[in-house]
Amino acid sequence: MKLEADLHTHTVASGHAYSTVKEMVEAARQKGLKMLGITDHGLRMPGSPHYLYFANMIVWPRIMQGVEVLRGVEANILDTTGKLDVPEEVLAQLDLVLAGFHSDTGYEGTTVEDNTQAMIAAIKNPYVHIIVHPGNPQYPVDMEKVVLAAKAFGKALEINSNSFFVRPGSTSRCYHLAQLAKKHRVMVAVNSDAHICYSVGDCNASISLVTEVGIEESCILNSSADRVREFLARHRRANEVKTNINM
Repeated sequence: MKLEADLHTHTVASGHAYSTVKEMVEAARQKGLKMLGITDHGLRMPGSPHYLYFANMIVWPRIMQGVEVLRGVEANILDTTGKLDVPEEVLAQLDLVLAGFHSDTGYEGTTVEDNTQAMIAAIKNPYVHIIVHPGNPQYPVDMEKVVLAAKAFGKALEINSNSFFVRPGSTSRCYHLAQLAKKHRVMVAVNSDAHICYSVGDCNASISLVTEVGIEESCILNSSADRVREFLARHRRANEVKTNINM
C-alpha cells in the first residue's frame, strides 16, 4: 500500500524538530506524496510557537512544489473535559486539527478512566479530526470505548509510526487499536509524526501493522488524498450547519 498523504509532521516551529516548511514540503514531493499536513505542537508544549503562528498560516500557499499543504496543529488535551490548548477561533480556521496527550503540557489525568473520558471528550470536539497516538502506554485508555466514540462522531484514530520507536510498549496497544478499528470499521490515519524532513512519509512500521491486521484500504484515511479532502469537507459542512443553527 502506498500512502498519498502524511497528516502529522512538525517543523522547527515546534521547538524540538529540525526542518523548515520548505524542507518538509521538498521531502514530501521527493517521496511522491500528494498531500502534507504540517501540524506543529499546540501552545502548552514546551518550545511551541505563539498562537499567532497558527493564525497567520493563512499566508501559506495551498500548493507548494506541487504538494497540497494542509494548515494544521497537534493540539494538547488538557483535562477530562477535552479542553484543548489552542483557541477555538484559531482551530476554526485551520484545515486539520490533531489532538492527543503529551507530558509537560498540564494534563493531570492519572487513570484509565480519566484518560478515556478526556480522549472521548476531545473526539466530541467538532474541530478535532484525528486523535493522535492513542496507543501511547503512558496514557492508557479503554480502547474499545475510544474506537466506538470515534465511530459515533466520524473521527479518525492514528496509528503513529514514530510511536514504535519513541514510545516503548506502543506496539501491542496499536495492534489492539487496529483490530478494534477493523472490527468496527473506524477510519485510521497512518502517519509518520516526522520531526525532521528525512522522516516525512516514513510509515513502514504502521503500514505493516495495518496490513497484518487486514484493515481495508478504504478505511485508511491517508491512503487517498481525495479521501482526506472528502473527510475534511464533511466535517467542515457539519460545523457550518451547527453554526447556522446556533445563530
